[in-house]
Amino acid sequence: MRAFKFRLATLAIAIASIALTVLSASTPARAEFPERSVKIVVPFAPGGGTDLIARVLAEFMSKDLGQPVIVENKPGAGTIVGTAAAASSAPDGYTLVMATFAHAVNPSINAKLPYDTFKAFAPVALVARSFNIVVVNPKLPFKSLADLIAYAKANPGKLNYGSFGIGTSAHLAGELFKTMAHVDLTHVPYKGSAPAITDLLGGQIQMMFTTVASVASYIEGGQLRALAVTSAQRSAAFPDLPTISEAGVPGYAAESWYGLYAPAGTSEGAVTRLNASVARAIAAGTFKKLETNEGLSFAAGTPADFDRYVRGEAARWHELVTAAHIQAQ
Repeated sequence: MRAFKFRLATLAIAIASIALTVLSASTPARAEFPERSVKIVVPFAPGGGTDLIARVLAEFMSKDLGQPVIVENKPGAGTIVGTAAAASSAPDGYTLVMATFAHAVNPSINAKLPYDTFKAFAPVALVARSFNIVVVNPKLPFKSLADLIAYAKANPGKLNYGSFGIGTSAHLAGELFKTMAHVDLTHVPYKGSAPAITDLLGGQIQMMFTTVASVASYIEGGQLRALAVTSAQRSAAFPDLPTISEAGVPGYAAESWYGLYAPAGTSEGAVTRLNASVARAIAAGTFKKLETNEGLSFAAGTPADFDRYVRGEAARWHELVTAAHIQAQ
C-alpha cells in the first residue's frame, strides 16, 4: 500500500512537471524593450544645436537598439511646448525629450508650468555639457577680460550684452558675471542668436556670452574677438583662451547641458536600456566632431547622476534668478 501511494505521488509530480513545461512553451516570452520605434522630442526648431545632438544620437541608438529612433521637433514657449508633450506621453519608454539648460531654469522664471519639472519626468541620461564663450566687437579696445571689467566699472551701464532670449544660458551667464565681477551691464535680449550676433558685428551691442558654434567662424575670421570661456576648465577647442575664473572673476563657472528624460513612471528596465545605449554612443566616439565644432564634452553617467546634477543646477540658478528678479516675458 505504501509503495502504491509512493508511485501515485511520483506520477502526480511528473504530470505537474509536464503541465508546467507545456504551459511555458505555450506562453510567449516577453519581448525585450524596445519592441517598436522610439521618439525623441526636441523642444526647439530643426537645425539648432539641440536638434543636431539629438539626430546624431538617434542615428546611433537606432542601430544599437534595433528599432528606429526618430526625432520630432516641437518648438515653442522656451521649450515648454515640447517638454509638456513629452510629460503627457505614456510612461513606456517610447517617448523621450532632449532637455537642456532651460529645463532647470524654467521653474524659476515661469510662475506656472503645465508640468512639475521634477515629478513629471524620469531621468535617463546626461548626454553632453557645453560652455559659452565671451566675445566682443574687435573695434573695441578690450584685449582681455580684465580690460573689459575695468571699463565696465569705470562706466557703469554703458556696455550692452546680447543674449538669445530671457532665461537662456547666454542671459544667465551674463547675469552671473555681473554679480560676481561687480559690474553693471545692460542686457539686450533677442529672439535667437543670429540677430544678436548681427548686432554685435554691427556694433549695436558690445559683447555676448554665446555658444561656440554660433561664433567660431567669426572668431577665426577676425570679425569677433574672444576673451574667455565660461566653463570651469579651459576648452580643448580654445586651449589658449582663459576661463572667466582665471581671467579675473575667481570661482565663476556657467555651463549648459543636454540630457534625455522619459515620462515619470517609465519602467526601470526601459530606463536602464536607454541609458546604456547613450553610454555606448559616447564610448563609440559618435560625437567626436561635435566636441570640437560645438564646444561640447561628453561623459556617460547613471540616471541618478543626471538627476543630482540637474537638481543642483536648478537650485543654483534659482538663487540668481530670484536675486535678479528675472521673469519670462
